[in-house]
Amino acid sequence: MESQSAVPLISELPLPEKRGGGKVPGRLAKEVWEESKKLWDVVGPAVFMRLVIYSMNIVSQAFVGHLGDRDLAAFSIANTVVDGLNFGFLFGMASALETLCGQAYGARQYPMLGIYLQRSWLILLAFAVLLAPTYVFSGQLLAALGQPTELAREAGLVSLYMLPSLFMYAILLPVITFLQCQLKNRVTAVATAVVFPVHVAATWLLVHYFGLGVLGAALAFNLSWVLYAVLQLAYALGGGCPETWSGFSASAFAFVDLKEFVKLSASSGVMVCLENWYYRILIFLTGYMKNAELAVDALSICMSLSGWEMMIHLGFLAGTGVRVANELGAANGQGARFAAFVSTTTSFFISLFFSLLTLIFHDKLAIIFSSSEAVIDAVDDISVLLALTILLNGVQPVLSGVAVGSGWQALVAYVNIGSYYLIGIPFGVLLGWPFHYGVYGVWVGMICGTTMQTLILAWITLRCDWSEEALKASNRIRQWGST
Repeated sequence: MESQSAVPLISELPLPEKRGGGKVPGRLAKEVWEESKKLWDVVGPAVFMRLVIYSMNIVSQAFVGHLGDRDLAAFSIANTVVDGLNFGFLFGMASALETLCGQAYGARQYPMLGIYLQRSWLILLAFAVLLAPTYVFSGQLLAALGQPTELAREAGLVSLYMLPSLFMYAILLPVITFLQCQLKNRVTAVATAVVFPVHVAATWLLVHYFGLGVLGAALAFNLSWVLYAVLQLAYALGGGCPETWSGFSASAFAFVDLKEFVKLSASSGVMVCLENWYYRILIFLTGYMKNAELAVDALSICMSLSGWEMMIHLGFLAGTGVRVANELGAANGQGARFAAFVSTTTSFFISLFFSLLTLIFHDKLAIIFSSSEAVIDAVDDISVLLALTILLNGVQPVLSGVAVGSGWQALVAYVNIGSYYLIGIPFGVLLGWPFHYGVYGVWVGMICGTTMQTLILAWITLRCDWSEEALKASNRIRQWGST
């Protein structure tokens, strides 16, 4: 490891130029263009990766859907509820690596990225062991929550078959972040492009050709994630990252800084899960409404459309986290501020475009999902809320990316609790039932929670002392780099 003196003090670095302040439009436009290129180096592959992974789940559900309604329901519950919630938690925990690796890379402390990667593996694998019972006993848990006995039993069996994927997430997600923070996420995009056709072929073979049905879909799911992990591990550990990976190190498994590492990882996991569960709870609540099937169909279709579009902004979340972390690690607080501004503005205009498309084609949105006139009309009725949700999607994830790049995960977890669970859900329940607005009221509550969270994060970002954040990043790198 490099010595403590290798990490420059803030006072030893040249002061960063204040971007955008009093500059001629041509100079500002040039800086925006340069920052946009750096941003899209991360955002482009990240968006592609997320869209393909999202499509992999749809492919699995499409194959299973032709087997029967119960098979589809069992696979959807296992994939979306059991596996989805665990994936969300580990994905959130891995985002702590985005803070640490991004800042270390910006500070040119390249060997620390490999150390952080190994620590993240240790922590995520430990949590995967703790989470494994949710797969093993999922059938009993689902039955206890009121699911029909046969459906709970079959969903529990599918979940058990998906258990290997949990450990693949614990290995793979830190590698994705490790590569992303050193701007090598094109490797991840290429690996995704290789895995997708293999996933389609494996699912067809195991589900239909070998007649394994829904369990075959679960096995194909595991196979795809194993291949995905192997491809990226082969690159990262096989010579593709000579500056940041020099082999396994005993110092990575020392308990000197492990407590703080666990704290940041757990905060990251909670931050993501609180948001992930929020949307799932609201869809679950619609199942208790009158004409529940129609309500769930309409809201699920809108959430699917919003989810597809959201993949773009989750790419911006990743790009913003990397850019902000890199600039803070380089002791360039104003550079981090400028990166946040460019990313937020770009993402907002993209969401504005899709929001306008939603309003223009409001009466045709459900056609690709359903031929039922009742469902099409129900989606049309709430299309304005879908457009507003898409508009918020353009800002909220980017601000979360700023938080990840700056290491504010614990603070954002508290913001999410207040915005989503003390405002959004209670307000949605109040409008949905006592005021009889149904699914419309539930979704308005959801939007209120998301709006509150967005406003709070915007206020925190605007009032942030970026020089102080750069100093914190420098101190963190110096402290952890020396140990």
